[in-house]
Amino acid sequence: MAHLTENPADKERFICVYPVYINSKKTLAEGRRIPAEKAVENPSCAEIRDVLTAAGLNVYLENKMHPREWNRDVAFRGRVRVQVKQADGSLCQEKFTSRKDVMFYVAEMIPKLKTRTQKSGGGDVSSQQGEGGKKSKKKKK
Repeated sequence: MAHLTENPADKERFICVYPVYINSKKTLAEGRRIPAEKAVENPSCAEIRDVLTAAGLNVYLENKMHPREWNRDVAFRGRVRVQVKQADGSLCQEKFTSRKDVMFYVAEMIPKLKTRTQKSGGGDVSSQQGEGGKKSKKKKK
């Protein structure tokens, strides 16, 4: 199918990034596009948007679903469109030469977000409380 426009700055020519592409819980058959070791556990569109906006890229969200996503829940909805090339065909940023570069960058930066670091810190405290409550058994006569 031919594109309606050849201008890389048009929104329809931005690259698409679905959360499935960088989800470590998904298999390659389910739509993951980067190695599982580098992927992130259950990323959201908002997290992807936040990381790419902080990197200085032109980003917008769409309420779309990945075709292989079986869960129709709102948490799994969304697609992020990212501008990688300018109108003259030059790159917006030199470190993002391809869609794979964008995916690897997002997967690297999402675990460093404040929302992710606070969640993991809270989980450690509750696991320690459960272990401290062990009682010694007394022998019955």
